[in-house]
This record gives sequence, C-alpha cells and structure tokens, in this order.
Amino acid sequence: MQSKGLIKFLVIVISIACLYSLSFTFFARKVEKDAAAYAQGDMAKEKAYLDSIAGETVFNIGVAKFTYRECKANEIALGLDLKGGMNVTMEISLDELIRNLANNPKDEKFNAAVENAVAKSKTSNKSIVDLFIQEYKESGATTPLASFYATKDNESSINANSNDGDVKNFLSKEADNAIQNSYKVLRTRIDKFGVTSPNIQIQQGTNRILVELPGVNDQERVRKLLQGSAKLEFYETHNNLQVYGLLENINSTLASSLKSEKPAVTATSDSTATQDSTKSDDNLLANLGAGTKTNTDSAAAIAQMGVDNPLFSILMPATYVGQDGQQQLAPGALVGYSNLKDTAKVNAYLARPEIKSIIPGNLKFLWSVKPEQKSPNILSLYAIRPVGTDNAPVLTGDVITDARDNFDQNNRPVVSMEMNTAGAREWRKITAKAAVNNESIAIVLDGVVYSAPGVNEEIPNGSSQISGNFTIEDTKDLANVLKAGRLPTTAKIVEEAIVGPSLGQAAIDAGVNSAIIAFVVVLIFMVAYYNRAGIAADIAVIFNVFFLMGILASLNAVLTLPGIAGIVLTMGTAVDANVLIYERIREELGLGKSMRQAVADGYKHAMPSILDSQITTFLVGLVLFFFGSGPILGFATTLMIGIVTSLFTAIFISRLIFEYMLDRDMKISVSYPWSANTLKNANFPFVKKRKVTYIISLVVSAICLISIFTKGFSLGVDFQGGRTYTVRFEQPVDLEEVRKNLDDAFESTTEVKTFGSANQVRVTTTYHISETSDQADKEVLDKLNAGLDKVQSNKHEILSSQKVGPTIANDIKSRAIYSAIFSILIIAVYILIRFRKWQYSAGAAISTIHDAIILLGLFSILDGIVPFSLDIDQHFVAAILTVIAYSVNDTVVVFDRLREFLGKPNAHKEDLGETINHAINSTLSRTIITSLTIIFVLAVLFIFGGEVIRGFSFAILVGVVVGTYSSIFLAAPSVYDLSKGKHLADAPETKKEKAKVIA
Repeated sequence: MQSKGLIKFLVIVISIACLYSLSFTFFARKVEKDAAAYAQGDMAKEKAYLDSIAGETVFNIGVAKFTYRECKANEIALGLDLKGGMNVTMEISLDELIRNLANNPKDEKFNAAVENAVAKSKTSNKSIVDLFIQEYKESGATTPLASFYATKDNESSINANSNDGDVKNFLSKEADNAIQNSYKVLRTRIDKFGVTSPNIQIQQGTNRILVELPGVNDQERVRKLLQGSAKLEFYETHNNLQVYGLLENINSTLASSLKSEKPAVTATSDSTATQDSTKSDDNLLANLGAGTKTNTDSAAAIAQMGVDNPLFSILMPATYVGQDGQQQLAPGALVGYSNLKDTAKVNAYLARPEIKSIIPGNLKFLWSVKPEQKSPNILSLYAIRPVGTDNAPVLTGDVITDARDNFDQNNRPVVSMEMNTAGAREWRKITAKAAVNNESIAIVLDGVVYSAPGVNEEIPNGSSQISGNFTIEDTKDLANVLKAGRLPTTAKIVEEAIVGPSLGQAAIDAGVNSAIIAFVVVLIFMVAYYNRAGIAADIAVIFNVFFLMGILASLNAVLTLPGIAGIVLTMGTAVDANVLIYERIREELGLGKSMRQAVADGYKHAMPSILDSQITTFLVGLVLFFFGSGPILGFATTLMIGIVTSLFTAIFISRLIFEYMLDRDMKISVSYPWSANTLKNANFPFVKKRKVTYIISLVVSAICLISIFTKGFSLGVDFQGGRTYTVRFEQPVDLEEVRKNLDDAFESTTEVKTFGSANQVRVTTTYHISETSDQADKEVLDKLNAGLDKVQSNKHEILSSQKVGPTIANDIKSRAIYSAIFSILIIAVYILIRFRKWQYSAGAAISTIHDAIILLGLFSILDGIVPFSLDIDQHFVAAILTVIAYSVNDTVVVFDRLREFLGKPNAHKEDLGETINHAINSTLSRTIITSLTIIFVLAVLFIFGGEVIRGFSFAILVGVVVGTYSSIFLAAPSVYDLSKGKHLADAPETKKEKAKVIA
C-alpha cells in the first residue's frame, strides 16, 4: 500500500479535528448538567445559573479559551423533533406589495389581476409578480402598468414611459428587497427573543422565510413577534452629561427602597458588581470607572456594592479617561453599559413605581440592538427623548424612499439615506435643531436602537449619510433596517409545526436507542460472518461514526430524527464497501493467491464498484439536499457526509489494519468454515428465467397501480394542506368515538389515526384550510378541544401540531415530484457516462421505476391495515429517493462486474446471456450480505426508532428488499433484452481493453 504515512497523518489530523469539534458539545452539556443539578427542577433557577456562567470560560485548551456561550454556539444542535419547539414558514405578502407600490389604485382590472394572480399562485410555480403581469395583460386593460407605478417615491426606477418589462423588473427587485428586509427584521426579533440555536433562512426562489425556534413553548408570543409590522422611528436624544444626575438619583432611591425591603447584605453573581466598592461614594464616578478587581475584592465587599449602589452595580455609566487621567462622562446619547444577563434586572429596576415617578415623561431608556464586536457580553443603554403628549418619535420610517450601504471619501463604511418630500422637510428642522445643540438622532426599530449618530449640520434635502464606527456588515444591516421602515408588505405564517418537549424527549430516547442497537448489530454481524476481517470492518465503522459526528458538529448541522435515521442507515451502508472488498479478497484467495496479494488485488478490483455505488447514492443525497427542507435536509446532510466518511474509513483505515497485520505475520481470516463457501459457486439461471420474473413484476406492479388509481393515498398534511395534531389521552380511546366527536365539532370529515400507542392519536383536519390567521388557528384549536373533551372520562394533551397552507402544500408536492424525476434522470445520466451504453441506463431506470411503483402501491394497499401511519409526505419522498439510490447501488455493482467480464480477452465469443448471468451470480454473495446488514439496521430503526419515523423506516426497509430483487431479477436481465441478445463487446471501453490485450 502506497502513501501509508500520508494516510496515517490524515487519520490523525481528522481525528483531532473531530474531537475538537465534538468537545464543544461535551462541555456545553456538562455545564447544563451542572445547572440542572443545581436547580433541582426549578427552571427559573436553572436559567439564571446558565445566564450567570454564559460569559465564563468552560473550555480551556491552552491557546484558546471558550465561554459557555461560545460552546453552545458550536455544539451539535438538536432539531425541533428532538428538542421540541416551534417551526414556522413566513410568507411575504407580495400582493400587498404590488398594490402598495401603486398607492392602492381603485382600478378594477388592476385589482382583479392581483386577485387572479394570488389564486393561480396556489397551483402554479410562477411568482406572483409574473402572474400579475400576465393577468393584467390578458384582462384587456388599456391603461399602461407604468402609470400606476410612476409615483414620486418610485421616480428613480419607473416613469410614465416605462414598459411592462421595466415594471416587471421594478416589482421583482422590490419583491427581493421586501424579502431581504423582512428577513433582517425577523432575524433581529428572534435574537431579542433569546432562543438557543435559532435557525432562520430564506427559501431561495420563493417569497418564504423558514424560522426554527428550538425549545420555545410560548407559541402566541412567537406568532405576535413574527407577524408584527416593522416599526422604524427617529428620536431626538438626551445627552449623557444631563442624564447622569438622574441615574445617580435612581441609584440612591433604589438603595433606600431595597434596604427597607431587605436589610441584610446578600452576595450577588452580577458580573459588573466587581468594582472596587471599598472606596467612598463621594467619588462614585471615579470608582465606577476604575476597572474590575474581582481577584482582590472580598465577596462581602462585592455584595455591599450591590446594596449601596444597586443600579450602578449592574449598569456602568458611559465614561472615558480624560487628558488628566481622570474618569469623565462621555458626551452623546449613550448613558451606560450592562452585561447581557443583567439587562432584565436593569429593566425591572427602571420599571419600579418609585423609579418611574422620578423619570421625566420626555425621557425613555432603550437598549442597543446588539453588543459591540469588541465586547460581546455588553449591551449599551441610550437616553431617548420622545416628543408631544403621546411621547412620539420626531419622524417615522415611512418617509424613507431608499437606503444603501456605501463608502465615504476616506473609504469608510457609511449608510446613505433618501427621504420623500415631506420627510425631507421635517428632517431639515430636526437636524438643524440637533446640530445647534450638538445632539444625536437615534434610529430605532421595534424598540431597540440600531444607531445614534451625531448631527454636524442641517440636512436640507433629505439625503443623509450616517457614519460611525461601522463595519461593512453593520452598514448593510442598518441599510436594511432603514428600508424595512417603508416595508410595503407584511409577513404571515403559512406553515407551522409545534413539537412539545415530552414528544421531543421520546424521540431522543427512541433515536438514541435505535442508533445504539443498530451499531451493536452491525459490529456483531461483521465479526460473526467475516471472522478477523470483521474486526477491521468494525474498527472502520467506529471511526466512521466518530468522523460523521465530528463533521456534523464542525458544520453546525442541526441533528433531526431523520438525521439519526441517516446515521443508522450509514452504519448499514458503511459495511457495503467492506463487504465488496472482503468478497473480492475471498475470490482472489480462491484463485490460489497469497493473503498479501489477495488483499492488494481485492482492494484494487473492488474500487470501481465501491465508487460507482456510493457516488450514485451521493447524487440522490444531493438532490434531497437541494429540494428538501427541515428534517429532510438533516437526513440528506447526514447521508452525504456518511457516504464520504464511509469511503474513507472502508478504503483506508481497514487497509491500514490489514497492512499492520500482514507486516507482523498475524493470521487474517475473511470467513469461518461455515461461511467460506456461501453462494461461492452460485449459478442460478437469472437470465434464462427472466420472463417469469418479468411476469411476476408486471402483475405486482399492475396490482399496485390499480390501488394507486382507485384507493389512492393518505396524504400527509404537508402535501394536502390543513392542520394536524398529535394528542395523548390518559387511557386508550376508541378511534370511531374520537372521529365522530371531531366530525361533529368541525362539521366536516376528520382523519383520526392511532399514533404509536392506543392512547395516542393523530388528528388531521382541513377545516379553514385556506385561513392562516391567528383567529383561524384559535377557532380550529377550540373546536378540536371541544370535540376531544367529549371523549368521556379521558383527559387529553396536545403533544404537537402542524399547519400547512394550500399554497405551500402545492409547492412541497411540486418539489417532491421534481426531486424524484431529477434523481432518476441524474442517475441515468451518470450510468450512461460511466458505462457508455444506453442499455445500462435504461436497465437501471426500469429497475428504479419498478421499485417506486411497488413502494407507492404498498403504501396505498396497506394504509389503514397496518397499525402505523403510512402517509405520503416529505419523509416518504426522502425514503423513496433513498430506495432508488440503494437499488441503483446494487445495480451498478452487477454492471461493474459485467463490464469487467466483457473486457476480458475473447469475451465477445461468449454468449451475452451467460456473461450477464455469471456477473449476477458472482456478485450475489455481496448483494445478499449487504442487503441483510442494511435490513438488520432498518428493522432496528423500525422497531425502536419511534412512531415519528416508523413509516419512513418501513418505506426504506421494504424498498431495500424490493431494490435487492429488482437489481438481481430486472436490471441486468433487461440489459440483455434491450441489447436484443447482441454482444456489448463493441463498447468503447471494451475496445480499449482489447487493444491493450492485442498489444
């Protein structure tokens, strides 16, 4: 084996990198375990503990130190199906945008075109903008579209002479801006919500934004937070020099109040209460700016600081060191700094009745949107000056016509901002006043300060440039915020999934149990069948799982239940390469070769089959990755990474182990006496009997197609739209009783199925299917509870819920169909390129289409018969594509062997049918052993993996059996018929081989 040193080096480097990536998860879990032990079930106490240690170093590897917050950000995050929480898809209302940009015209044909575009978007893949343009043209309207959009606000993009193409480009650009700005607003709101490991992403090519909030249980608050309109405001500010006296007054008032409530001195964990409190209060400003002395202050002195100066112990005044070396108050609107964990306490202090009474009505304290990069644990507090009797801002964001990130003459990042005529007029007055008084103007969105730039001079025309200590990313964000103030549309929830923590914990338990059991099954089977060689395969599998988890951690991938299923499946497929190698080694040994030569030739000759089989599976994973979302994305990610790690460990690590054993003359066995000759001399007449298997396949396929077109399927809620709920009762229930009660409540047919156990059901209703408002959600939930309450003497709990609007359901179905078609095409193209004959591609296509029909048919036939859900949903799509990949995996192994036989001298003289039959029989042992291994792990996943993925694992389990059958009985024999029995020896690659032999 060449380059052993390089391979060993790579193994060591990858192992260290994976260990490093996984360490963050280990240390984060350790801190959380300590917090749980400290809190003893008190969640508020546990959260306080984690908040207090968020900025503390918990992972120290010498040159690098990481806080708990940093470890948490780099751990393997759990998806909603494992942790519980909320997943929503927000849809930007582009129909509102189309109307609002035209100032909501009353033109009947214009509004009819918008309404028709919205209606058609539910069944079309075109954007609303394209549909609107098309509908307006077809309406026969004579008024040019440009006349609606040639407004003062749009004059830089559209005028009265613009054509429909210009209008389309303008609307498309504004739609993209609206989506990007909505994304920015939603991201900021989620950051404020304080969710651990949130995920927010624009679904490319759509007007939708996916938001995942693990661990959230206050759904109403989330809905209100996400669907509220962006509120951009401009405020005048107070100067820190003026406000400091008020802060001192608040501090002393708090001290008196708190001492009267609780005279005893108690220790505090506040991080900013670490100043030198031994000095007198006479020079408090100097004391507060003197820096921290945590190492020298006694606990009693720190506690006393919290008693004597309760506000200043957690809010550091904004100061700087003057030329005389003394602390001085910093000018500007920024009045203080606080540790992130202490901001809630500052808010509580400022909200106390005795404190509110001394804060003037024209003063409001607001926090900055996020910490500075140089101080990630510190948030800034600003003093805002509302005006008028209603304490309003001096200007609102609807006057902004444009904002963009830019650079000034010194090449420093700035933000350029444009206002409409009315806004420019007000802005001139505001900036003139601020310039005279040397004040700042605060830019506030959703109640937090994004920037508070100083004003140097009056700005007369509404064109402003905002400068500061900005990074390029800061200016991009601020420009988005300013544009969001004029956001001409709203965002609404069109898809929603809620998973309760108890269901999430059950999923974790099921997933972990299935993974462990499958892992043990694979290890035992390999040793039991391949003797000492099985030990090498087991070591490779262990490294494979370790590398897989390490790479997932390094990519900050979210681990979902289908992701765990992907890991379990990877364990089964990981041995596929080893089985190919070991079976080939056994063949080489049968030819009388020494063990060293057999090992070398086994790896060499197995390599094409290994690569072809794994690449086809990887391609399907790639399709799933681009077309899938949520948990399916996690499955695809795990599957693709697992294929790469499986190849590396099977080809290199197991080879290193063999080389180690050979160098030390250790005995190597690739079988036991009982397994040495398994299918060794198999000679089944597959090609000769192909017509029998063709008939069997045709009959079964016909039965399946009849069921598909007559009985149909039970579509999951993500394919048909509607709402589905998982409900747990205290006792087992009668499904018919539950269904009757719910039918009465909803006044329509309701689908009720057992989910896992006799006391759990899954309810699906299409009531208010087109309504996605909060009111509709509440009405559906009320009717659901009313119907469930009628189930006598049986209390119920809703464990999870999911809502999918009809538009997004149609989109999911379309993506699923495209992904299946594209998978078959991409595999067919790969096989055509790899084997250079269309007959191979057609044979593989026949096999995969056969497998898909059988699997679809079984789901149709068995639905309602088996005691678990067989819904056709995104999970099923992932399963059927995985089955396609596996079927092709098996098929290309046979094709590779067939190509090898056809490349031998005088191969063209042999009967093609016999050659194909020989290729199938010679790979039969590998096919059966690999299939059995995967069937074992899938059976474990099916039994122990939990109800959530039972249908998913059942689909793959059945698919593997059907795929094994089709690769043996259909794929290769069909190549014979497609070739009309003529020899394939004229293939380009065979000519090359013959030329080499002749030479």
